[in-house]
Amino acid sequence: MMTSTSTIDHFIGGQRSPGASGATQPVFNPATGEAIRAVRLGGAAEVKAAVAAAKAAAPGWAGTTPLRRARILNRFLHLLEERIDTLAAVITEEHGKVLSDAKGEIQRGMEVVEFATAAPQLLKGEVTENVGTRVDSHSLRQPLGIVAGITPFNFPAMVPMWMFPVALAAGNCFILKPSERDPSASLLLADWLKEAGLPDGVFNVVHGGKDAVDAILTDPDISAVSFVGSTPIARYIYETAARYGKRCQALGGAKNHMIIMPDADLDQAVDALMGAAYGSAGERCMAISVAVPVGEKTAEALIARLEPKIRALKVGPGTDPEAEMGPLVTKQHLDKVRGYIDAGVAEGARLVVDGRGLQLQGYENGFFVGGTLFDHVTTDMTIYKEEIFGPVLAVARAPDYATAARMINEHPFGNGTAIFTRDGDAAREFAHQIQVGMVGINVPIPVPMAFHSFGGWKQSLFGDHHMHGPEGIRFYTKLKTITTRWPTGIRAGADFVMPTMG
Repeated sequence: MMTSTSTIDHFIGGQRSPGASGATQPVFNPATGEAIRAVRLGGAAEVKAAVAAAKAAAPGWAGTTPLRRARILNRFLHLLEERIDTLAAVITEEHGKVLSDAKGEIQRGMEVVEFATAAPQLLKGEVTENVGTRVDSHSLRQPLGIVAGITPFNFPAMVPMWMFPVALAAGNCFILKPSERDPSASLLLADWLKEAGLPDGVFNVVHGGKDAVDAILTDPDISAVSFVGSTPIARYIYETAARYGKRCQALGGAKNHMIIMPDADLDQAVDALMGAAYGSAGERCMAISVAVPVGEKTAEALIARLEPKIRALKVGPGTDPEAEMGPLVTKQHLDKVRGYIDAGVAEGARLVVDGRGLQLQGYENGFFVGGTLFDHVTTDMTIYKEEIFGPVLAVARAPDYATAARMINEHPFGNGTAIFTRDGDAAREFAHQIQVGMVGINVPIPVPMAFHSFGGWKQSLFGDHHMHGPEGIRFYTKLKTITTRWPTGIRAGADFVMPTMG
């Protein structure tokens, strides 16, 4: 029986709050299958309370100098550095990923915090003297006001930190709606922001499901929404936010291909595939889930090297220092991934390594599935067309480079992709012609650094702005241009034509 002390509250107005709904949902340890605590589920009332707290804090925070905002974020960054083990342990406990991967996630989020500490530089406008006779113009970037982030289970620390540091640096107040599957990380982030000196109400956390999401999307005081999740929900988020006049960036699903050319360093490519396909149990929007070897000789050599490595993959609880891959996040997701493997077999793909029968002594109730490998996958199969979000790698053979590139360009997703080759001409052609937002050349997971921006194309992104980096600054601010002329004592009379500033 879970006690009230194991219940995860909302964070509203600088303090933890039980909210008004009284509804809760269990949070599981994926390695054991046990419910370890409960999370409160909010809705319209909790979102309204968070908006009220943010609205009260907004004028003061917007009026705080960018330098002071940056100093608070810098103190927050130091707290993250000091307490990374604490945060990683919570992520592993609720998500299941191995501790080293949890720490890697936090570090990638910290890079965005570090980027955001450059707020005084990032928010500088432009000035032009004498755009017309004795007329000057300058531009400003000002905060939107109250913005919100709706984040997924697979990166409970990193994805929120791809959003709120930039939003806060720009002078906005932020409402976070994290995944209810692994919500504890968001509360630690909220506590540490407060400890770093962030004023109450500037950062709020509301837990919940669709009721909370819809309340965020329809609230008239929330100006912008950031989202990361599946494509159907991303489309819903974007369309609903737009209908209510909000700015929106909604990052959706992915089906990331990696082309292996005949001249590639095959050992390097195999090692890259192992990490990119099976790291974090494949629960990454940038995971490589389709390997495209060019030519039969390349394909046979690839399978021969991959199969023994996948069979030797060390699967275990995230707290095991020898584990390379942990469990999936929930029993429902485990069943979904197993269903995709069933579909691959039924549709005629060759199942080289089957992860469905994995059993770990002492963790029989955990949500584990082993690394899985399919060969001879074709473009009409379900496991090729849909995002599995699990440790399932599909090998789809291509007779030549043109066919491989066409497969990627014709796929409805366009999040990330990679090519492994020693041929600079092929690499350049790939980088310039492929219809995907993030491209790796001998880099399997081409996630941009914080000072660049993250985002896909096609059905992997709805909205005009990518996340963090320069695009993040543009998304979380509105541009104002001011044109100035001071009286000189010389009057020329009224002018009724469009001013040309000549």
